[in-house]
Amino acid sequence: MTKFIKGMQLSEMFFNEVVKIIIETNFPDLQYAAGLIGTGSEVLGFDTERSTDHHWGPRVMLFLEEKDFDKKDHISKIWSEQLPATFKGYSTHFSEPDDHGVQLLIEAKEVKLINHRVEIFTIKSFFYEYLRINPFAKITLFDWLTFSEQKLRTIQSGKIFYDQIGLKEMLNKFEYYPHDIWLYLLASEWAKISEEEPFVGRCGDVDDELGSHIIAARLVQSLMRLCFLMEKEYVPYSKWFGTAFIRLKSAKKLTPLLHKVISSDNWKEREKYLSKAYECIAHMHNDLKITEPLKIKVTEFYDRPYLVINGGNFAREIKKQIKNKAILHIQSEIGSVNQITNSVALLENDELLQRMKNLYK
Repeated sequence: MTKFIKGMQLSEMFFNEVVKIIIETNFPDLQYAAGLIGTGSEVLGFDTERSTDHHWGPRVMLFLEEKDFDKKDHISKIWSEQLPATFKGYSTHFSEPDDHGVQLLIEAKEVKLINHRVEIFTIKSFFYEYLRINPFAKITLFDWLTFSEQKLRTIQSGKIFYDQIGLKEMLNKFEYYPHDIWLYLLASEWAKISEEEPFVGRCGDVDDELGSHIIAARLVQSLMRLCFLMEKEYVPYSKWFGTAFIRLKSAKKLTPLLHKVISSDNWKEREKYLSKAYECIAHMHNDLKITEPLKIKVTEFYDRPYLVINGGNFAREIKKQIKNKAILHIQSEIGSVNQITNSVALLENDELLQRMKNLYK
């Protein structure tokens, strides 16, 4: 049985030991970049042996200069002819894409041409295909608010193996949200918390433990999102949300509390652990020093006996720090599209994301 190798490591070895040599032999003057960014659990570093069952294997992304892009088919054919059938025990031959674009590793039995995944782009073509933008143009406020955060993370977490054409410099443009947009997203998540924080207790008061549990789970998600924002890490989509969270610095202290919130059988206990989590997050906010220090202790919700952190206070104070007039012109604290919905049907649909820009105009 082939020993499992993490996909990013496998791809980097595949480039250095095979692909690069073929390029140097056949195209010694070619200027290019190579690496692995974009889709794939291996790009996020979350792949396991289970991941090898689809769309995974020895693969590399090659980026050419615009003037050389017309050589794409010829270069690809050279690899089909010269790549080995296997690398480190894994086939280099992939099936044709199915109806969902998924390709599987298959054994190259008596195959004359390897159906490889050494995929060729220009910097411009990749970013247009992946984010529907021209990366050399200015990235607008509305672009930032409607980018799929999962995709931003796969650009941030990818790896460039070789670069002669400035790909690394381009990727730096997507390192994280610009400062005022970051503040807006922080304020929006605090505002979302303020909308529901007293309802954990109110549902419990009318013996609706299921409703209380659902609201508590949403609040936990918002608290986790705040942690990503405060540590300036993009949020992956739901499958990897918890996996990425536990790698954050704040997770060590917060994870036990959030587990208690989710597993509590009654709203009083649920509220107790939520309150402790709120106070941790409030401490984290003050440590950012983006506002004057705010109260970190929970209080009762007006004259009702439900403990809250008053997320609206945090949202208001953060918004006061925003200087960008276009952001201040946005009428509501809905945040980015990723804070509005987890729907893959939206976040992976470029046409719908373009239409979502109208929410902010």
